[in-house]
Amino acid sequence: MLTDLDKAFDAEIANLTQPGTQFAVKQGTVRGAEMPVFENAPPSMREYFDLFFGAQAAREFTVYEDERRTFGEIFEEAKHIASALQHEYGIAKGDRVAIAMRNYPEWISAYVGIIYLGAVAVPLNAWWTTEELEYGLTHSGTSLVIADEERLRRISRIEGLTIPKICVRTSASVCSENGARPLKDMLAASPREMWYVHPLGQDDDVTLMYTSGSTGNPKGAVSTHGGLLHGAMNYLASGLAMLALAEKEGTKLPEQQVMLLNVPLFHITGSVPVLLISIAIGRKLVIMYKWDPTEALRLIEKERATYFVGVPTMSLELLQHPDRDKYDTSTLLDIAAGGAPRPAEHVKRLTDAFAARPAIGYGLTETNGVGAGNIRDNYLAKPNSTGRASKPMVEIGIKDEDGSNMPAGERGEVCIRSAANVRGYWRNPQATLESFSPDGWFHTGDIGYLDDDGYVFIVDRKKDIIIRGGENIAAQEVEAAIYAHPAVAEASVVGLPDERMGEIVGAVVYLKPGEQVERESLLQFLTEDLAKFKIPERIWIVKEPLPKLGSGKIDKVSLRTRYRAEHLGKAA
Repeated sequence: MLTDLDKAFDAEIANLTQPGTQFAVKQGTVRGAEMPVFENAPPSMREYFDLFFGAQAAREFTVYEDERRTFGEIFEEAKHIASALQHEYGIAKGDRVAIAMRNYPEWISAYVGIIYLGAVAVPLNAWWTTEELEYGLTHSGTSLVIADEERLRRISRIEGLTIPKICVRTSASVCSENGARPLKDMLAASPREMWYVHPLGQDDDVTLMYTSGSTGNPKGAVSTHGGLLHGAMNYLASGLAMLALAEKEGTKLPEQQVMLLNVPLFHITGSVPVLLISIAIGRKLVIMYKWDPTEALRLIEKERATYFVGVPTMSLELLQHPDRDKYDTSTLLDIAAGGAPRPAEHVKRLTDAFAARPAIGYGLTETNGVGAGNIRDNYLAKPNSTGRASKPMVEIGIKDEDGSNMPAGERGEVCIRSAANVRGYWRNPQATLESFSPDGWFHTGDIGYLDDDGYVFIVDRKKDIIIRGGENIAAQEVEAAIYAHPAVAEASVVGLPDERMGEIVGAVVYLKPGEQVERESLLQFLTEDLAKFKIPERIWIVKEPLPKLGSGKIDKVSLRTRYRAEHLGKAA
């Protein structure tokens, strides 16, 4: 039975989206499929930026260490970047421009500028190795990359890479040594106005974001302007509905919301529900270069942060921090999570420890982050659920192998349909065909069920993916790196439960007869090919060949069951 909160929220959404309102919803056609769309969505993200940056211009937007910049200042820099890319490098509509850096104010201005120009923003994972960055740059067909110092050094090791490199937060000498041009020099040499403004529409491409797949190489999910707009507007509608409920409850709200930005902007959570919504509502972003729980507590107190979102690991580290009570966290209104499941027991512990209300969301790169959400008392009542489909755009169905809907309580593949879904995978029509149905459903690869109230419960994954602290890791990629060692005969990689990270990578390895390899030596070998977060944290080197199925394939199910149990037994 729906709770009073569910009913009140649904009523606010219905009021917000009725005909004649800014968020009015109608039936529309998206890539041949009928589904709800926002009737008054802007023509493109350019108009979205013009509208909201203009409305928030005088407000403080970013805080990074001792630097403070307004919405107007960031937007002016973004438009200048757009002009410089056009004048200095001939970047045009549809060209791919990559961003390879950790969280900085320049990440935001680069992203906004690339999109404003009409080019396609390609946010690259800042934790990738040189080889992974090479794949992303070459596969995407990137025309130019904007990078910070650490990423610039990695990119410069790519042989034969000829695309221009723009450097950020890097000394002139290091930029020169690595064949890059400082961002400030590019801006100084270029006029502030574009010489030609390319017309943009909702069907034009806007972002290309890489997501790890079960088959190794990441897939590039391509969103259109319409997809990104509908994702952002869906979050906005939900936020406005919650704001209306808060006002009716008499909750005193701050003049400006303040978010501790601790998730990577190159992730979908960082770029859509964090960045794009902050631009729309005038929310200040207190930027953390990298996660540190002590620094997070200090910044929450100093900047009077009202909102925190991260992978469940982060809120757990705040919860367990020995000095937590020494910091004033009373301004926090919400502690949200996404990217990985949050253990049910943590939900009540967070509620008891903080005045803020816990929440969790479920979305994917392919859905522009929108999917489902569970909030407040509903989350306490159903802590194992990721919530109901996000209104007003999202439909969630549990499908069997034939694509038919499963009844409540029955397990199947979780599928999501909305106008926010990306249009497909870059240069991968087969993967697009397998994951996106003609009637608009995206097949997530997650196994779950819906209860009678429409709450989603994720119970397993169809694809061989390990989610460590919000990062997707393809088991096959790690196995391939292990098999590259000359002493390895067989290997199987599985996800192991972990209270802090959600899952960690485990590997079971059988060596060739007569070979001997120490675990430390194997781990050192893997650092040459794998990013740090993909390297197994537990390795079992066994004396017998790995168990096989009748088909001759390694029996991963039995291995996963056995070594998860062994891992938990040893960890207890």
